[in-house]
Amino acid sequence: MDTPLSFDPTLTDAYRALSTSLISDNLDRLTGAVGLRALHATPRLVGRAFTVKTRPGDNLFVHLALDLAAPGDVVVVDAGGDVTNALVGEIMRRYAERRGLAGFVIDGAIRDADTFAQGNFQCFARAVSHRGPYKNGPGTVREAVSIGGMTVHHGDLIVADGDGVIAIRPDVATPLLARVQASLAYETELMRQISVGEFDRSWLNDLRAKHQ
Repeated sequence: MDTPLSFDPTLTDAYRALSTSLISDNLDRLTGAVGLRALHATPRLVGRAFTVKTRPGDNLFVHLALDLAAPGDVVVVDAGGDVTNALVGEIMRRYAERRGLAGFVIDGAIRDADTFAQGNFQCFARAVSHRGPYKNGPGTVREAVSIGGMTVHHGDLIVADGDGVIAIRPDVATPLLARVQASLAYETELMRQISVGEFDRSWLNDLRAKHQ
């Protein structure tokens, strides 16, 4: 079982204003899940990971996680990327929302997709399937999992938006935050330069000259 590192809850507010693309750029573009997409109305999710590993197509331990996770947690489910059977649907979504959980990140399928698309409870998953789950186990909670090729430890900071899902270890979240905020300031300045016609493209001069 993972022993979570100390997590500063104020980081969730700071990271809520930052895109996963900027975060990825400051993690050498090596970190992040591949193949998951937002299936809800407002694609922005930040919270602490509550990790679940389950047999493909079986959601017994996902049900357990919904009772054990704390308000603000993101239930992160490693189902091996299998999309044959949905692991959560509207009933589980409503229960998770009632308990104050922040959202789902599922390397597998969901169903009742229309209800997710019309609501604000955040859900990132690999696919949609009308076929329901089994409830036999086995599974684990609070252990390291693999989500779309990304390792997620119980207690990691999850940041997800329309571009993807990233897990950040709590011990690097604070120094990383400063670098990402600096990147945001730099990009904001580039946008200003574009808007007033001052965007410097001189670094392309030699290449442009060869192709004119």
